Amino acid sequence: MREIVLDTETTGFDAEKDDRIVEIGALELVNHLPTGRTFHVYINPERPMPQEAFEVHGLGDDFLRDKPKFAEIVQQFMDFIADDARLVIHNASFDMKFLNAELKRTGRPHLPWSRALDTLALARGKFPGAPVSLDALCRRFGVDNSGRELHGALLDSELLAEVYLELIGGRQPDLVLDQPGRSAGGGAGGQAGPRATRPAPLPPRLTEAEAQAHAEFVARLGAEAIWARYGQ
Repeated sequence: MREIVLDTETTGFDAEKDDRIVEIGALELVNHLPTGRTFHVYINPERPMPQEAFEVHGLGDDFLRDKPKFAEIVQQFMDFIADDARLVIHNASFDMKFLNAELKRTGRPHLPWSRALDTLALARGKFPGAPVSLDALCRRFGVDNSGRELHGALLDSELLAEVYLELIGGRQPDLVLDQPGRSAGGGAGGQAGPRATRPAPLPPRLTEAEAQAHAEFVARLGAEAIWARYGQ
């Protein structure tokens, strides 16, 4: 199973007006394990960066002026997330609204909401009443977020990937010691296969002296001993 852990940074909070995405960071998980593939880009929002957003992200107009516009990176982004990957996002409604607003501006189809897995909702269900911000979840799970002085999309995606794996049961929830596509019974496709029989039984490893010693031990235990009732 392929998943994309994703985060965006924006100029503000209103995707339906003039706020825009200024950064996208994403990383790939396959069967809940990071593959090392990432996507990271800064984007020229085609509007001034508000002071309050600059204080959160550290991204100003001078830095963003020569960065590509969303229309110039949209194909790279869509290629990375592909059509089948689930999008793992903290507070997914926020990022999905912004992504779909940007896609609409470029004449592209929107991303269906069904593709998003919201780790904020997942955390609220798991820890009702507890703080579930990304920083709070990092503290809860012992994830080192000491480098998160400013919000950065790729760093936040890396932290969220660790938090997400803890939320679903541990760093390697799908770790199994059997072959892929085989059940514990040994058959392919979840079916238990026929068991092979040995051409010749294994020779006994119990010596005659050990068998005699065991019989004498059981005799001393009396008639109520479990070995006496069910056989030696």
